[in-house]
Amino acid sequence: MIAVKLDQSWMNEIGGEFDKPYMHDLKAFLLKEKESGVTIFPKGDDIFNAMNTTSFDKVRVVIIGQDPYHGDDQAHGLSFSVRRGVRVPPSLLNIYKELEAEYGTKRPDHGDLTAWAEQGVLLLNATLTVRRDSAGSHQNKGWESFTDAVIRAVNDHHEHVVFMLWGSYAQKKGAFIDRSKHLVLTSTHPSPLSAHRGFLGCGHFKSANEYLESHGLQPIRWVA
Repeated sequence: MIAVKLDQSWMNEIGGEFDKPYMHDLKAFLLKEKESGVTIFPKGDDIFNAMNTTSFDKVRVVIIGQDPYHGDDQAHGLSFSVRRGVRVPPSLLNIYKELEAEYGTKRPDHGDLTAWAEQGVLLLNATLTVRRDSAGSHQNKGWESFTDAVIRAVNDHHEHVVFMLWGSYAQKKGAFIDRSKHLVLTSTHPSPLSAHRGFLGCGHFKSANEYLESHGLQPIRWVA
């Protein structure tokens, strides 16, 4: 079920995770889901899309989400992102509102964040699959250990990466990040339930670019 089509730069860093017992258990779980006729999102080729689009060597920013979207045609392996032609989800709409406030530009007419990922923004969900119409259904099955390894590799082998931890879940997952060599930005989640309690007005996108530039790194083009 897990077709391991992972960018070689990541395989060099975390390829050993695929041989660990938790990953064998995860594969067995996903196979059982498939055999029972359950629809799983995203489709197999997109499960590792975040890392296949953002190679290990290119990572400059990490944005941690929780689950893939569980509605039809939404999830494509990048946290908070949906393909062009799909309605922009509420959390992403608030992300766009924050960008509007920071840069004074018109929000995009789509929800595809691939352009961010191609520049070095790792859009990583903590859990990389989900059952259709069932939020959180693939939590605590092993994915969290794998994505912890992803974050730890970036933390340990890079310097001056910006980690955006929105909401308590992301903040707990990123608790081990070394703040002496990376910038960690925290706020409430961009969900409509919490965005007005700290996400809107956070200034994270400009702060990220100021930090990157201060260390001689290219800023992210957040808006076209």
